[in-house]
Amino acid sequence: MQDYEESVSFLGTWGPFQRRVFFLLCFTAIPSGYNLLSVIFLLATPSHHCHIPAHANLSQDWIQASIPVQQEDGRLERSSCSRYELDLVQNLSALGYTTSLNLIQNLSSPDVLLSNLKQEGCKDGWSYSSEYYQSTVVSEFNLVCDDQWKQPLTSLVYFLGGLFGCFISGQISDRFGRKPVLFGALAMLSIFSSALAFAPSWPVFTILFFMLGIGQITTFIAVFVLGSEILTGSTRVLFSSLCLPEVYVLGTMLLPVTAYVVRSWRHLSLTMAVPGLVCIPLWWLIPESPRWLVSHGRFQEAELLLRSAALENQVEAPRVIFPSANSEKAESKKAESPSFLDLLRTANIRHLTLILWLIWFSLNLSYFGLSFNMSGLYGNPFLNYFLSGAVELPAYLACWLAARSLPRRLSYTCFTLMGTLALFLIQITLNSYPSVTLTLVLLGKFGILAGSGMLYVYTGELSPTVIRSTVMSSCAMFSRLGSSVSPYLMQLAVFYQFLPWIVVGSLSLLSVLVCVLLPETFRQPLPDTIQQMAVTQGFRWPWASTPPSKDDGKSAQDQTTAPEVICSTHL
Repeated sequence: MQDYEESVSFLGTWGPFQRRVFFLLCFTAIPSGYNLLSVIFLLATPSHHCHIPAHANLSQDWIQASIPVQQEDGRLERSSCSRYELDLVQNLSALGYTTSLNLIQNLSSPDVLLSNLKQEGCKDGWSYSSEYYQSTVVSEFNLVCDDQWKQPLTSLVYFLGGLFGCFISGQISDRFGRKPVLFGALAMLSIFSSALAFAPSWPVFTILFFMLGIGQITTFIAVFVLGSEILTGSTRVLFSSLCLPEVYVLGTMLLPVTAYVVRSWRHLSLTMAVPGLVCIPLWWLIPESPRWLVSHGRFQEAELLLRSAALENQVEAPRVIFPSANSEKAESKKAESPSFLDLLRTANIRHLTLILWLIWFSLNLSYFGLSFNMSGLYGNPFLNYFLSGAVELPAYLACWLAARSLPRRLSYTCFTLMGTLALFLIQITLNSYPSVTLTLVLLGKFGILAGSGMLYVYTGELSPTVIRSTVMSSCAMFSRLGSSVSPYLMQLAVFYQFLPWIVVGSLSLLSVLVCVLLPETFRQPLPDTIQQMAVTQGFRWPWASTPPSKDDGKSAQDQTTAPEVICSTHL
């Protein structure tokens, strides 16, 4: 309904009802953030080498010498997938040979180079380091060497689950309501996290992991939409653009702490089910969206809910809350539903949509590629990922402040270029200065994440009201497609050590270059129809934005409080 905001204005924006919904919905975002990095810690690959069985009767020196030493990234590392032929090593040991450095020595025979011996695969399995992990999915199911392809494939399946969840969650939510979908997704997180702990094989784990990916993204979408529709005014802006993302990040920071304490992947999977279970009783405290009830013609339920909220806020509700309910219901039946084809119908909307799809794909691939590449950095992985989550807190704050007072293209360009520059500089410091490298990685993530937050706002303001939700949903699908490809970025290091970082930085730079083709939307009136959309333009410097006219100019805060933008920008 067009006058919904005016109809519920009697409730105010920050009464006891709004505060209860605000804090409880923020709390329900924790399980979604808590499960996001599960793909990192459950599928971590500990350092490993071929196992030398005890029945080989080799001395400790010969056991150490049985694993070839090779140079990787300028450092000498023990081979992960090969060993010297065990029978040959046993014979040399039985004949009284000893090892020293790279030589096999015997008093009655000339020295022999150890590296000249024949090698074989790990026929007796692998020995995994327990420095950081007691066990992971990789170490238990031996997803290394010839089966190494299964590890990124498992990550891909998880993100494809998110892609599928992004596709179906909106449709299910529109049909059955926001609240059932939210708590159904929370139940999915708890059920499938627990089921992971009992997975007997890799194929079973992969199927369960796909379902976990569906629940993870669906939970966040449902929380965001429900809060955006119940809350109004400045409270909604604060919820959707700052507090909800910050609490979500706090959830992602909790998992590295838990993984540091719980080193077994099966026990960690059980722990991941706890936040969702804690949130299930909130069913009796979080209401359904009155806006969704009204949109489905359930006016009596909506009025009953709003009158209950009025009692909680100690305000008096009007005698009739929705006076034009019948006429609005009749008009809604005549309204034509937007379709995916509307995004490609005219030349202007087609150009804008293709540019946005490319930007969302590139930036999300860069973000998750950066997250996966952090596993290859020196130092404690738990601390690295905790700091990686902590840097997102100021990134969201910076994005919120920029959205209030700066042009969209300029803000996005500056944030993303800062992250891109940091990623390119990593090539200089990666092998020599671990602390500087970690700082550059965190700076790169800050820039990319702040740019991503600005992209949400920018996309919502570029899209006309009639197809805004469709545009956002399609962009969310392309972003999930980018995250699905991101696990394979690590494999590029086989060809060149710095190639993953070059690809991530190049994709971020590409998103900046195509962004300058988009029109500026800062302090411009929101388009309602496709005909009112701004026209895509040729190359123009990001700071060369067109100033708004006196009649059409609005404050940045007015723009961000538009209900159409807030209800759709974080999908």
